[in-house]
Amino acid sequence: MARPRKPLLSRDRIVETAGALVDAEGLGALSTRRLASELGVSGPSLYNHFRTKDEILDAVADAVSAKIDLSMFAENDGRDWQTALHDWAVSYRAALADHPHIVPVLAQGPGRRPAGLRVADAVFGAMVRAGWAPAQATSIGALMRYFVTGSALGSFARGFVDDETAYDPADYPHLGQAHRLAEHRQKVDEGAFTTGLRALLDGLRLQYEASAPGSAAGAAARTAPGPSAGPAAGPSAGPAARSAVGSSGRRDGSAAAEA
Repeated sequence: MARPRKPLLSRDRIVETAGALVDAEGLGALSTRRLASELGVSGPSLYNHFRTKDEILDAVADAVSAKIDLSMFAENDGRDWQTALHDWAVSYRAALADHPHIVPVLAQGPGRRPAGLRVADAVFGAMVRAGWAPAQATSIGALMRYFVTGSALGSFARGFVDDETAYDPADYPHLGQAHRLAEHRQKVDEGAFTTGLRALLDGLRLQYEASAPGSAAGAAARTAPGPSAGPAAGPSAGPAARSAVGSSGRRDGSAAAEA
């Protein structure tokens, strides 16, 4: 039997080609007609693998999520929760920086995407194992996504034109050097991400320590009347509170119920 002149169409080939198109020209360039042309096939043949263009975009976004390193959240990894979040955030941003045009799709959340859900599951599970209450672990996952995807949506420095006359000191007395920002884009943007990530993690550390058994906040939480709520069963809570969470990282059925 003669070999086909063109490679057989597959989900992986569709996703790879669609991702390359989005990377090169942006989300607006992707249509089923354009994608079929790039693949050298008829448009209807795509529907044997994906029902809609949105499904293709979901698959492209999930392929990017699959590149995010999650090894720091493994139970046998020696990193503490703060270091793990730092290392994950750096890997997360690097993956998005390589594919900036797909970030708006990723920013919407994982939906039903398997790789995206594995990311959410790894972060949530690691935070609960570290002693955070499920509701707090959910919030940490959310705020990290807000921060990382926000930093990857665009360049702060590139948002300023390199024309010095655009910043009349009579109108903008503090923007005399703004025209130089684009020239130093990488340094400015990387510095902002590093500073913000450090501040975010330091703030979480303060919350974590405030709920420790030896702290005043921790003591108040343990002696408060009534059933334990999310903050009262926070980081380093007593054995009873931790056992209520269970090894699955869920209490009362799900993180959503806790939240």
